Amino acid sequence: MNEEAIKLTSYFGERHRVSGGRFSADALLDLYGQHEVATSILLRGTEGFGAKRHPRTDMSLTLSEDLPLIAVAVDSRSRIEPLVEPTARITGTGLVSLERAQLLRDDISAEDVTTVTPRYGAHEETKLTIYLGRQERVYRMPAFMAVCDLLYRRGVAGATALLGVDGTAHGGRERAEFFSRNAATPMMVIAVGSSDRILRVLPELGGLLRRPLLTLEQVRLCKRDGELLATPSVLPGTDESGMPVWHKLMVYTSEAALHDGQPVHRAIVRRLRAAGISGATTQRGVWGFHGGHAPHGDRLLQLSRRVPAVTIVVDSPERIAAAFAIIDELTTGQGLVTSEWVPAIRPGGSREQHPAA
Repeated sequence: MNEEAIKLTSYFGERHRVSGGRFSADALLDLYGQHEVATSILLRGTEGFGAKRHPRTDMSLTLSEDLPLIAVAVDSRSRIEPLVEPTARITGTGLVSLERAQLLRDDISAEDVTTVTPRYGAHEETKLTIYLGRQERVYRMPAFMAVCDLLYRRGVAGATALLGVDGTAHGGRERAEFFSRNAATPMMVIAVGSSDRILRVLPELGGLLRRPLLTLEQVRLCKRDGELLATPSVLPGTDESGMPVWHKLMVYTSEAALHDGQPVHRAIVRRLRAAGISGATTQRGVWGFHGGHAPHGDRLLQLSRRVPAVTIVVDSPERIAAAFAIIDELTTGQGLVTSEWVPAIRPGGSREQHPAA
């Protein structure tokens, strides 16, 4: 089944609480579970900062007590729109964004995936997100590894598997617990590739997974393996209704990729914070690949980590141009960089909201 959907994404701190003392993350995922959202996932970041530019990092014992969180919820417009206001209240000063996506689930036929609506013109690619269970398996191997292997063999540009700690799957709440296998706790694989390659692989993914749940979004591919292909799309400061237009950059790198002796993703976050960008969050993956490098992740007896990392930056077009200049400088030999238009955003718990038309 293929349907138009809305992706609701929230960026906030792990220690943030709602009135009554509950953690915002618990309240938010309770909300999504009560409303039986088709899919949602809570991801814990490793480094980042928000509008107040307070650093959060797992490199410091003190700062690691309040790591950045990202919560993503995807469903039809009619089911997501009523959740925007309560999500903004729960996350407080956090950033909330709305984006359009195509949602594919359950039985995926060739007719469901014959087209992806172009939006960006030159250097346009498709971002495919596959939502899985943590212990889901395909032919006796972890499903996320099987998915990455298939995408790699089909020539997709890159994919990163990210582990969630809470969420919903097909409307049911799935939360990680300490004394549990957490078989259904959600995780996601984000892949970027040409629309043709992504469309061709979708029926295979539908046959590979027991209950597939996927989204498709259009992105502009800006850099691949250090090669500059395009800059972020030039957007006006406001749309036809006078509401602000926002931009998102996603940078796919690796823990093993270094700049001046530190991982590239950490250098990016620190340079962006110093430059006055509104916010950035890095998540560490567990498995993935980019370009011609075969899928890989953590292994025993390794001297350095080879896991992928994804850094997300959301800001105004003007500041995104400045952010891209920094990212371009720091990704001269590796990484994948994409840009997207964000048609609706709620910065810092603002009462103003741009509708995702």
